[in-house]
Amino acid sequence: MIEVKNLTKFYGDKKAVDNISFKVNKGEILGFLGPNGAGKSTTMNMLTGYISSSSGQVLIDGVDILEDPIKAKKNIGYLPEIPPLYVDMTVHEYLNFMYDLKKCKQSRKAHIKDVCSLCRITDVENRIIKNLSKGYRQRVGLAQALIGNPPVLILDEPTVGLDPKQIIEIRTLIKKLGKAHTVILSSHILSEIQAVCDRIIIINKGVLSADGTADSISQSLTNKHRMTARIEGADKNTISDALKTIKGVKYVRADMEREKGIYDYDIESEQGTDIRRDLNSLCTKNGWNILMLQLSELTLEDIFLKITMGEGIVIPKEEQPQPEDNNNGGEK
Repeated sequence: MIEVKNLTKFYGDKKAVDNISFKVNKGEILGFLGPNGAGKSTTMNMLTGYISSSSGQVLIDGVDILEDPIKAKKNIGYLPEIPPLYVDMTVHEYLNFMYDLKKCKQSRKAHIKDVCSLCRITDVENRIIKNLSKGYRQRVGLAQALIGNPPVLILDEPTVGLDPKQIIEIRTLIKKLGKAHTVILSSHILSEIQAVCDRIIIINKGVLSADGTADSISQSLTNKHRMTARIEGADKNTISDALKTIKGVKYVRADMEREKGIYDYDIESEQGTDIRRDLNSLCTKNGWNILMLQLSELTLEDIFLKITMGEGIVIPKEEQPQPEDNNNGGEK
């Protein structure tokens, strides 16, 4: 539904976005993350056609957003961080205005009624927008994005400034919308991204640094090289010394005694080395029991900090869309 090919943006001599490529499939909710100044907002603005790229392409349902912007934008519902509201209008007047602006073909009355019901703003439909709370204004902003029932929704910080109850309501709505729409969600609230999104992209210094689920990115970063094993069958020094003989093991530390004579062992192996099978063979040979084996797991916050603080690009090269030759090499 959305395809980004070799997208690059310069501001003068500064390269804000550096040759990024990715796809978002129909019915997928994509979380788009990046620190301040990483190029995230610039990329979001190029996806919506608000600004042009220096080179590369953005295709919305196969339509180039620069070559045929009107057709491409018909497929997009956009909620900026600050909703584009006309605060002296009532909610009903505003949504009717957006209906006309988007040249919708649906039955006006039924369509606006459905959108209001979905966003839970029916009870404020006749109120002036400037008199609404922050939460209701955010919902009205989301309602305007849904006018025309576009297949693609791009939401920039949709829960900023909301209270916990309102955040939960908007999250639930986004999950529901993801069943019928392709959604790109940008947020600084990492727990929100983890709760709502099927997939995560992290951009850092203009470069696509990670693409996948939180679990797959965590696995790429940890590479199974840190684990905790709970082992019984011998004293802790004997087991520790034996674990150190496994090829690729760098460090072993016997942690606290969990049960009588049973210890946890923190094991670190060389990057890219999976020692689990050798560990199992060693314990089997010695008649020891592995009662627990736990790989180190990173939270989304850990992942974000590792990537943005310079611990390396983790997106597998074979999974990245391959660069394509195109005629968009100049400034647009």
